Amino acid sequence: MDNKIAVLGDYDSIYGFAALGLDTFPVDDPEEASRILKSLTSSGYGIIYVTEETASVLTKEIAKYREMMTPAIILIPGVKGNTGEGLRGVHKSVEQAVGSDILFNGKD
Repeated sequence: MDNKIAVLGDYDSIYGFAALGLDTFPVDDPEEASRILKSLTSSGYGIIYVTEETASVLTKEIAKYREMMTPAIILIPGVKGNTGEGLRGVHKSVEQAVGSDILFNGKD
C-alpha cells in the first residue's frame, strides 16, 4: 500500500516536515533532484511533495506521473515564496476531474 509521504526540495524549505514524520529529501541540483524523484516514485511513496522551485527543473519528469493515481506529486511553496504553480496545478486537476472550473469561476 502506498502510504509513505516524501518531501523533495531545498533544505531550508523542507527540514520542518521531518518533525511531522515525513521523509525529507533535500536537493541542491537538478540532476540530483531528478535521480531522487525517480527513486521515490519506484519506492512505494503515495504522496511526494515537491517545492515549486525544485519542480521548475523537473517539469518533464513530473509530467510523466500526472495521469497516474500514485504517486501524487503535489507542489508546495518554498522559503523563497510562492510561484503560483502549485495552485495552478490544483486548479487544472479539479477542472479535469469535475469538467468545469468550480474553484475560481474563470478568475486566476
